[in-house]
Amino acid sequence: MKVRSNGIVNGVIQPQYGRYGTQFNENGIPTYSLPFTVEDMPQENVSIAIVLEDKDAYPVTKGFAWIHWLAANITRFEIKENESQTADDFVQGRNSWTSIQGGEQSVELSSYYGGMTPPDKPHIYELHVYSLDKMLNLERGFLLNELYREMDGHILEQYTLKGIYEN
Repeated sequence: MKVRSNGIVNGVIQPQYGRYGTQFNENGIPTYSLPFTVEDMPQENVSIAIVLEDKDAYPVTKGFAWIHWLAANITRFEIKENESQTADDFVQGRNSWTSIQGGEQSVELSSYYGGMTPPDKPHIYELHVYSLDKMLNLERGFLLNELYREMDGHILEQYTLKGIYEN
């Protein structure tokens, strides 16, 4: 399995997918989501789940990775840019903008892509893509731990695509 994104050029996430973009929600959080394609899926694949996280956030958050996007029950192999806002054929979970450190944004606004805004230096972002042998029993606004619990024992393959976003 391989994952590619034309939103990541030479290891750099393009500006429009974060704070230097032009599309923001009412709280000023970037919402223009990163596109990606998945190739060479296992034959047994039923669905895809994704986690977009920033582990470079540990020093800033004082101990946890920042979740920018959770999605599950994706049944196609291409997600186009901004589809977090427009697609209705997969379910999305809560990002970290719903946390105290994220300003306690509503679950509704946080159940989409919440783009990159590194506060201290360029950060490396990881898009984890999981090939699964089933559809997951998750509802809009699910949490990261719920995703991992549902995926447990059902991951066929996984791939991590990394990119850096400038601050």
